[in-house]
Amino acid sequence: MYVRRNPARETPALETEDGRLLPDSSAILLYLADATPFLPGDAFGRAHVVRWLVYEQSVVIPAIAGLRFRLQTARLAEDEEEALRRRRAGTAALALLDDHLAGNDFFADRQYSVADIAMYGCVHVAKEAGLDLAAYDNVREWLERVRSRPLHMNDLEPYPPNARRGAGRSVYD
Repeated sequence: MYVRRNPARETPALETEDGRLLPDSSAILLYLADATPFLPGDAFGRAHVVRWLVYEQSVVIPAIAGLRFRLQTARLAEDEEEALRRRRAGTAALALLDDHLAGNDFFADRQYSVADIAMYGCVHVAKEAGLDLAAYDNVREWLERVRSRPLHMNDLEPYPPNARRGAGRSVYD
């Protein structure tokens, strides 16, 4: 089993040992987490993981990670209306996450799961999208809990020069 590019969509895909492709980061996380401590064993707990994975894909990625990408690759300027709109959405998303984390150490079923792994990928770089985490104590404490997990790594690389607007063959140009 390994991750490769899906030529039909140019997105990462997991290829299983029998040659099947599974695209989409959330689907890959759920597949890899099956029967591990990173996915609750009961249906209710798994449903909460899916709930947060959907929220991460539909709200957090566009508002935080998508904004970060567009700012760092010069596809948007800080003061453009689209950047301001995304930043407002990011602020609302962080407020919702902070409210949830007020009574929970992690996102799903009171245990560290793939929901936290997915959410961390976007939220820990919110500052690079122009979002200040100072008002979100619960989010900042959660980020520390995730960072303190065994085997945590942050190997995020900067966007390469060919990611900049007009420098490559991007669907975002």
